[in-house]
Amino acid sequence: MTRKNEAITLSIKAREKKALENLALEFGKTWGDKPNISKLIEAIAKNELKIAPNHDWNHQRVEILETIRKLLLDHGLISEAEEIAKILQERSELTIPFRQEIEKFLDKPKPLWRKKIEDFIHRQQPFKLIYQDASERQWIFTVIYGELRNIEKHQYLVCTCEETEGNQDLPELQHNWGLRLDRIQEAVVSSVNLPWQSDLDTIEVEFKVYRGLAFAYGKEAPKKDDFLVGEIDGNPAQRLIKRKVWSSFWFFRDIARYWDDCEIISPVNLRENFKEQLRSLSQLYD
Repeated sequence: MTRKNEAITLSIKAREKKALENLALEFGKTWGDKPNISKLIEAIAKNELKIAPNHDWNHQRVEILETIRKLLLDHGLISEAEEIAKILQERSELTIPFRQEIEKFLDKPKPLWRKKIEDFIHRQQPFKLIYQDASERQWIFTVIYGELRNIEKHQYLVCTCEETEGNQDLPELQHNWGLRLDRIQEAVVSSVNLPWQSDLDTIEVEFKVYRGLAFAYGKEAPKKDDFLVGEIDGNPAQRLIKRKVWSSFWFFRDIARYWDDCEIISPVNLRENFKEQLRSLSQLYD
């Protein structure tokens, strides 16, 4: 004698029944050519189909998550950006072009050379970096100290190297380089038998900020390389700042936005270099 399957009676309206039949068809739960609600429910019970929240996100929520993903990328937080991308990928609200962009991002693995650089820095292991940039120029660096820094929305390998050729910085800083990682097309990275340096080559720079900037500077979060932020004094108001500088180029980029509210005090050669840049700027406008 065969045992009959246990029956469940569903008390639903015709509209809900039709919706369940459509779902059964969508997921291939049919009896012949007809949708089979019982098979659909059985698949849910067996966890073959998962019940998820309604896909009813508005456009603004998707845009916010995409903004967060891009900000994470700008700050070099690749893994975190990938997790946001995975959340977006699961949503049905994405347009086809946007979904293709997200899938392309997730399908692109981190280059092997990039993983090696991160590993060597973590192990404090000097390494040789050979790469070709977008202009097909080849560069060779022997890195004895390196760190990954986010500068102006891009990630850089900031490093001290044995090579100085082509570096126009002050003599004390010519071993330092800032290599923008997204401009490296292909690279070869290998370890070298050298001691790891404890930090970048740096010089101590003194500069003053004046007037409103003197008050604002003290309220801001301390900048990474500032080791002294003095008290306000004088008339007009001024504040002395001391900073460890690893690159005059990036230091000039930082203080240029302060215009006449900032003055380099020392070292003299750095002050003179900045004056020379101001003269060139003046001549351009003359």
